[in-house]
Amino acid sequence: MDNHLKYMQLAYYQAQKAFDIMEVPVGAVIVKDDKVIGAGYNKKETNKSPISHAEIEAIQAACKNTNDWRLNGASLYVTAEPCIMCAGAILHARIDKVYFGVKEPKFGGVVSIANIFDINKMNHRVEYFSGLMSDEINQLMKSFFIKLRNYKN
Repeated sequence: MDNHLKYMQLAYYQAQKAFDIMEVPVGAVIVKDDKVIGAGYNKKETNKSPISHAEIEAIQAACKNTNDWRLNGASLYVTAEPCIMCAGAILHARIDKVYFGVKEPKFGGVVSIANIFDINKMNHRVEYFSGLMSDEINQLMKSFFIKLRNYKN
């Protein structure tokens, strides 16, 4: 199995944790030197916080685990396209590469709504790739929103 798939599967596992607690199922892991240094999943409802996105949770864990806010040389794997806020945090953390599974048409800050990583004036460059495990991730998202509608009724 290729490493990109392995790490996206770990991000997907994080997304399933969010699903299990009725959070929008987004999960993320950060990898450096072939080791997971941070992981997180969406906890906006749990924490009653608009910034408790999977990427932010993973970045905070990675910074704590490495005792450094600079994550140069790291790659972030996330099930959905980072929003503008998370794209900014990724830039600030100096993460080198981002792999996301599905586009986020309403909030995506990488290709859908804005292209934060493509702004040439930024002091850090981030390479990004999309589409890994998109079928599985789309199915998880659909299942979640069906579950949410049924829960509310």
